[in-house]
Amino acid sequence: MDGNQRYPWGKLGELPGESHHLAHHCADVAACFEAIIALPTIRARMVAAAGVPLTPRSLARLAVIVFLHDAGKLHSGFQAKGWPPDRRPAPLHGHLAEGLALLMRAEAAIHIWRPLGLSELDWWDDLQPFILASLAHHGRPLEVSPMAGGWTAVPLPAATPDSASASYDPADAARILGAAMRAWFPDAFAEGPDPDSPADIPDGPPLAPRFQHLFAGLVALSDWLGSDRDFFPFEPAFRDGYIHAARARAARAVAAIRLDVEAMRRPAASAAQPSTGFTALTGFAAPAPHQQAVAELPADRRLVILEAETGAGKTEAAVWRFARLFAAGAVDGLYFALPTRSAALQIQGRVNRLLERLTGPDGLKAVLAVPGYLKVGDAVGMALPHWRVRWDDEGERAEDELAARWAAESARRFLAAPVAVGTVDQAMLAALQVKHAHLRGACLSRSLLVVDEVHASDRYMGEILAKLLDIHFGAGGHALLMSATLGSWARTRWLGGRQAPDFAAALAVPYPAVWSVRDMRGRSKAACVAPTAAPTAGDDPRARRKSVAMTLAPGWSAQEAAERALAAARSGAKVLVVRNTVTAAVATWEAVRAAGGEGLLLQLAGGPALHHGRFAAEDRAALDRAVEAALSPGSDRSTGRPGGGMIVIGTQTLEQSLDIDADHLVTDLCPIDVLLQRLGRLHRHAGVVRASGFTTPSCTVLAPDDGLEPLLAPRFDNGLGAFAADRSLSGVYMDLSVLELTRRLVAGRPTWTIPDDNRLLVESALHEDRIEDLHAELGGGWRAYRDGLLGKTDAEAQAAHGVVLPVHRSFGEDRFPGDEAAIRTRLGAEGARLAFPAPVAGPFGHPISVLTLPAHWSRGLDPTAPVTVERAGDALRVCVDGRRFRYDRRGVVKEGRK
Repeated sequence: MDGNQRYPWGKLGELPGESHHLAHHCADVAACFEAIIALPTIRARMVAAAGVPLTPRSLARLAVIVFLHDAGKLHSGFQAKGWPPDRRPAPLHGHLAEGLALLMRAEAAIHIWRPLGLSELDWWDDLQPFILASLAHHGRPLEVSPMAGGWTAVPLPAATPDSASASYDPADAARILGAAMRAWFPDAFAEGPDPDSPADIPDGPPLAPRFQHLFAGLVALSDWLGSDRDFFPFEPAFRDGYIHAARARAARAVAAIRLDVEAMRRPAASAAQPSTGFTALTGFAAPAPHQQAVAELPADRRLVILEAETGAGKTEAAVWRFARLFAAGAVDGLYFALPTRSAALQIQGRVNRLLERLTGPDGLKAVLAVPGYLKVGDAVGMALPHWRVRWDDEGERAEDELAARWAAESARRFLAAPVAVGTVDQAMLAALQVKHAHLRGACLSRSLLVVDEVHASDRYMGEILAKLLDIHFGAGGHALLMSATLGSWARTRWLGGRQAPDFAAALAVPYPAVWSVRDMRGRSKAACVAPTAAPTAGDDPRARRKSVAMTLAPGWSAQEAAERALAAARSGAKVLVVRNTVTAAVATWEAVRAAGGEGLLLQLAGGPALHHGRFAAEDRAALDRAVEAALSPGSDRSTGRPGGGMIVIGTQTLEQSLDIDADHLVTDLCPIDVLLQRLGRLHRHAGVVRASGFTTPSCTVLAPDDGLEPLLAPRFDNGLGAFAADRSLSGVYMDLSVLELTRRLVAGRPTWTIPDDNRLLVESALHEDRIEDLHAELGGGWRAYRDGLLGKTDAEAQAAHGVVLPVHRSFGEDRFPGDEAAIRTRLGAEGARLAFPAPVAGPFGHPISVLTLPAHWSRGLDPTAPVTVERAGDALRVCVDGRRFRYDRRGVVKEGRK
């Protein structure tokens, strides 16, 4: 046995005998903490959360607490894990309960914390919340009691029968750790008044609860980075000067993974110029007025809301604001949050192209922050054992370029990326009592948080998002909320107001509009900028108006939808069919095939295809490309779209992000905000050759032939209404009052002019005054139904309040709930991910390795059960935990049990 093993180890390697001295590992993490909090943006976030300036002595004391985050590893029962398995004493120990006993100065560990040097510190007990936050570096507050015993010396196992006897004494190891701590962080132990501190600033770290919670996240981030062996090679034998190596390595690590982005600001400066920046960033000759307004708002406007129609360039406006804030040093990063995975997949490519214009081909790259994917820019990774990742361009990239992808290699680290594009739930996890919430929140604090389609959040998610913004602004963060269809009541809430405007006042608000708030803590009065949207020449969708011919069609069977789509396609139109459910989409697709229209359907890999969320990731990517190739003229207008009629059938996955340009839309009835999103897929580009009879965009809205009133009794029909399940209401679009008002708008207004009518349309279906008028007209059944629905949403809001992160209370006062999976599922998370034993060719010929089930199909499914895959003709039969699924051109279909 190596004689050095009598010294405490902090990390073990994959090979026998590989270890890193505990003092060295503690130094690595503390040095990472020092390097991270030295970054100007992070320091600004800490000051904002603390509410007062931070003195050098305060920061040094926090670094000491970080240094001792793993002090529990001094325990003999933990050190024994590094001994040969056949010579380990029982029982073995962890290090969290042990660290709690040591750092909270439990009496049982008195002979350890004295040599560690804690007994004479008069400031130590005052910082208990920070100590608890540091001990929570594995991702959640401790739920253990201090380890009472086991702090005695134990004999080391002999390497050979003739070896001299030796023992491991935690008190001796503590003396090494304590001496190193005092030598390496002398400012923390200085006596007398701090000469660098004003008289009115506390001598030690301020105890503001928000600051404690931010500190917890920074410790977790420092531990992740300081534990990375690529940056911190092992040294088993203690050396006095190790701290110098640790600090040099930490500085390199923070720069390599691009937490330190100072070198990137200069290339971004050209895109921050008000006169030429937009053209440099986007290629458009000039910004639209609403884009200009967003970019020109000063940095002290921490909350900005942009309302503009679909296709108006909101993504470009968001990236331009990021460019301005980034160049000014106000933010270090961008997180672009989308409501769905499919939207995130599409926007990631668009944002990445903008970043290349912003910082050059070797500059910032957008991480795809969607679990199950490994993508940075255009590079794709593959997960390997031992948490390693192999990138498809690994042989072409320098070591530092690969290190810059550190944040992409774990879903827990997504928000540490300088730029990431993902689903909104990845950001919301920073506001929930789930593991690694503090890590996510600390990383997000440095970024501009952009939430696209903010209107799409349900009440539960809305409450979580509101809490996330409270945490984000409490640390001095910036946010931009975007929507094409935000009603006045929702906008008032996001802006911190209490009284929404009445219907007449709501209609008078200009559209598009940009809103901003300066002081998020005091909720200063919101300011509105009303850009004047003047048309510009050329094919610029940001300033184009379109008049859509609207038709209401009672009846929405698969045959009805198929007949209408076929009639338009046989006249040469490109037809988009959007159904509210996968079941309805598949039935319509099959009805078109049965009616002899298979050749008119979207084609992929030699056969008909449709588009929804129940396809493997590889196939979804291929379907996205096929849809855009079929319906978008692309960047080369000279080639245009393929000639002839075509039908593309799908679900809500077609509403956002894809560059779709259809001539005619066939859609199910849906809420007005969703319907406007779908209309955004019509006549998206100018200069496109269209079939005779379709030079004006047109839309057919399918509705139940017996109206909506039958749905007032809990019943679910193609996505509308609600059905009782587990004594609760659930459904896709449940607010029948909004749906009825939307139906009446379609029936009563044969032409909608977009975007001129957007404000009128949205408020006419969403404003509470209009809903009350509807209830007065139709009777008590409608009011009773909606009261029940509002009761459900109120219950959801209360449920959200019970699981959000309590940043207003001292760290350690609250424990996280035991069932994190239930909290995550409420965010609309996916169901079980079925990993295949080996990649298999799917129905479109692409090798696929994972299928993700809908959440409601996954209840009670054992996620660890083995998965078997069999070929059944052109389809795959997938079996897991006694359940069978079929995967073919229709997507995943449930077949029942074996």
